[in-house]
Amino acid sequence: MGAHPPTTTKTVPITGEPGSGSTGGPSQDGLQAGLKNRHLSMIAIGGVIGAGLFVGSGAGIAAAGPGILLSYALTGLLVVLVMRMLGEMAAASPTSGSFSAYADRALGRWAGFTIGWLYWFFWSVVLAVEATAAAAILTGWVPAVPQWAWALLVMIVLTGTNLISVGSFGEFEFWFAGIKVVAIVIFIVVGAMAIFGLPPGGDPVGVSHLTGDGGFLPNGPGAILSGMLLVVFSFMGSEIVTLAASESPNPVQAVRKAVNSVIWRIALFYIGSITVIVTLLPWDDPEVAKSPYVAVLKSLEIPYAGTVMDVVVLTAVLSCLNSGLYTASRMAFSLGQRGDAPKSFATVNKGGVPAVAIYASVAFGFIATIFSYTSKDTIFQFLLNSSGAVALFVWLVICVSQLRMRRIIERETPERLTVRMWLYPWLTYATIGLIVFVIGYMFYDPDGREQMVLSVVAAVVVLAVGLILDRRRPRERDAAEAERV
Repeated sequence: MGAHPPTTTKTVPITGEPGSGSTGGPSQDGLQAGLKNRHLSMIAIGGVIGAGLFVGSGAGIAAAGPGILLSYALTGLLVVLVMRMLGEMAAASPTSGSFSAYADRALGRWAGFTIGWLYWFFWSVVLAVEATAAAAILTGWVPAVPQWAWALLVMIVLTGTNLISVGSFGEFEFWFAGIKVVAIVIFIVVGAMAIFGLPPGGDPVGVSHLTGDGGFLPNGPGAILSGMLLVVFSFMGSEIVTLAASESPNPVQAVRKAVNSVIWRIALFYIGSITVIVTLLPWDDPEVAKSPYVAVLKSLEIPYAGTVMDVVVLTAVLSCLNSGLYTASRMAFSLGQRGDAPKSFATVNKGGVPAVAIYASVAFGFIATIFSYTSKDTIFQFLLNSSGAVALFVWLVICVSQLRMRRIIERETPERLTVRMWLYPWLTYATIGLIVFVIGYMFYDPDGREQMVLSVVAAVVVLAVGLILDRRRPRERDAAEAERV
């Protein structure tokens, strides 16, 4: 394991890869460098703003009270550290396979195979989740159209945008992400004005909701960890920019910019907006648990608050679906290039996009969407739970890969080490320890145990397949060489 048979694989290049400079044209993967700087900038900014922030944050607030701010801060710190490590590797060797390709080189082919397919599985399931969520909102507006028809329509439309060209994907994502960003900024500004007693609020709120109603940690310090389990998966997506960068004219610059800005993005969009919520309203308000952003807007008597947030959430959902299909297809494309998926996955159409990989990803998404309607509490719930902890597995693999890749880069091409992990290797070890601790806590926590167990089962199955294939490849290579002789 670990060594790549030269006749069947393509190692991650460290030197001389086209597309790592400022020239356009095809990237080192054969994909078209059709993403503009503004596309990548908005993908990087909007990548941390998922529908989970608008919808799922209510459950975290209900579990931890105002202490959810610590949950977001700790999880945000974890993401910042992981992104720094990923940025170090991606700046040295931009590739559509990102962390899967780095794990392939640093840890062994089995590692790249396992984390690549798990990541593909995660985003393919996300397609079904987001399509169903979008359909629910659209059905509320136009009830005459069946919900399944709306889900089918949004899947078809966004599949089309991904098939046309990567520039088409980038343009849609630019506007989707732009709407999310503007909405969050306006929400924070309006909320801050209300906190200090400016219109549209009344008297200054102060910190009564942060310290009253049971205190800052009404459910005890342990609720901080429980809150982390609820919010950790809403950060999944921040790594997409490292995959997308390989399809831009200057991937190294794009990666460096995204990694350097991740701190303020998380601080502003997540911690900033959640601070507004728990400061303006009691944490145990039923409306906060149901829909925290709508609850704040209603408390400020903003007209059509529910409709406004429906539009924002729909945009976030469509953005997540759009980027999810892109991400799943690029990971499938990379797996195909490395011989870990059908070779057809690594082919591109006239527009320079991996059409077969897109079709395969959306096909699985369609099947999962069908299950979300026909077997919501059985098969679909199994898919959700078995992919739920993939984010933690991905982050763990990124950390371990960085430990090995740093030495490889320093030995082979030290001039490409333009982004460096802080306090290497000690901070990397500390991050690994924190991730392992969170994984262990999920086994302990009753609400997270089933998800973690099923996710581990899925990972073990994929790992077993990867190990079997890894052991067979040398024999296949020897047999092919024997035939040639």
